[in-house]
Amino acid sequence: MRFGICNEMFLDWPFDRAFAFAAECGYSGIEIAPFTLATDVRNISSALRNEVHHQAAAAGLEIIGLHWLLAKTEGFHLTSPDPSVRRATAEYIAHLTRLCTGLGGHVMVFGSPQQRSLLPGVTQQQATDFAVEVFSRIVPVLEQTGVQLAIEPLSPVETDFLTTAQQAVELIGRIGSPAVRLHLDCKAMATEQESIPALIARHRDVMVHFHANDSNRQGPGFGELDFVPIFQTLCDVSYRGWVSVEVFDYTPGIERLARESIEYMRRCCQARGNQ
Repeated sequence: MRFGICNEMFLDWPFDRAFAFAAECGYSGIEIAPFTLATDVRNISSALRNEVHHQAAAAGLEIIGLHWLLAKTEGFHLTSPDPSVRRATAEYIAHLTRLCTGLGGHVMVFGSPQQRSLLPGVTQQQATDFAVEVFSRIVPVLEQTGVQLAIEPLSPVETDFLTTAQQAVELIGRIGSPAVRLHLDCKAMATEQESIPALIARHRDVMVHFHANDSNRQGPGFGELDFVPIFQTLCDVSYRGWVSVEVFDYTPGIERLARESIEYMRRCCQARGNQ
């Protein structure tokens, strides 16, 4: 099991400083939020892309991929009733896919709650149909580049579309491509009726990526979630992907969150091994 961390939690740190500190803490992967590179990824030069790739490699980190795909963008929406908006959204995700592979990444997490929530007059069924249409449009680019799009269920507090793992799996089944898979996030799973270990076990065959955080929006070990059974289940299902720390509340401090999150996850893995 490999530990990564999401780069936006380092706020305004220069990339080389953030990457070096992540490596110092013991992370081996870095997950990039596109808005930390540019508000519109179509404006990212090959020189900048190559520089970021080089900085990560120099720190000994692998770029895992991208997340927060549509954050801070304008004019894109997954479930819009406007065909031109859906087409533009698909085209933009295709640009993100090319950026991802150019950085050396292989997975893109689609969360982006504001750009997927239901617009007035759109039903859940219509939204699902629209989402299938958008994601299906980019399947050829995903398959060509080898990048996997990981659909992320989010809590009902964040969005009203795809709020359970089962809903995401059903949507993925309609797309019917191994390039579109499932991402699971601890904070989101904590709002479901099933336990986090049960959800991991149920959806293990379609899960390709994992975010570790607490329901209090801080890092693992900073709240009430017990990660020992979570890591036990990840081990039981032979999960070989990344576990990335994703934080939303930076109150404890960036350095403490980064360092203590991985220390806690390592202790959980050791405790799992002793059970």
